Amino acid sequence: MTEIKLYKSPWRAIKLILLCSIFVIGGIWLLTSTDSPKLVGWLSIGFFGLGYPAGLFNLFDRRPQIIINQEGIWDRTTKQNLINWDYIINAYPLDIFGQKFICLQLDKKFEIIDRQYKWASNMTKSIGAQKVNLHLGQIKKIDPNRLIELIMAMSKLDSTERNEKIKYVAQHGI
Repeated sequence: MTEIKLYKSPWRAIKLILLCSIFVIGGIWLLTSTDSPKLVGWLSIGFFGLGYPAGLFNLFDRRPQIIINQEGIWDRTTKQNLINWDYIINAYPLDIFGQKFICLQLDKKFEIIDRQYKWASNMTKSIGAQKVNLHLGQIKKIDPNRLIELIMAMSKLDSTERNEKIKYVAQHGI
């Protein structure tokens, strides 16, 4: 079966590590200088030092983030099962402080594994998102609008046409 696999960008992980390094070095400088508060240095090292394990995890994680095939679409971050094309009613982009999302409006027949707290669910509704959103923030360069076009086209095709469309997109790119 032909699949389109979208992976995390290693450059975003490297950027995270480099940006955290600036603040960790600043924290070390605060610790070594004699007249500055030591607590600020330790807090800077502790907080921004947490970026190293996160950056290294994202750098070496080679599992696909999103898999698109003729049956549906699956995203690791949604913690949902495969979303069949027949359940997708609409898809639209959402940008929250530079983080790109694709919101999927799904048919009520799709059983959403809802793990959100009530306050998180209310916040999701207030920003215009859906219960299932594809996060594109860590994905290698991809145009969200072209991905939305693909999702909407796949949701309207029958299974044989989906197979041909997936093969075409896999050869030519999104």
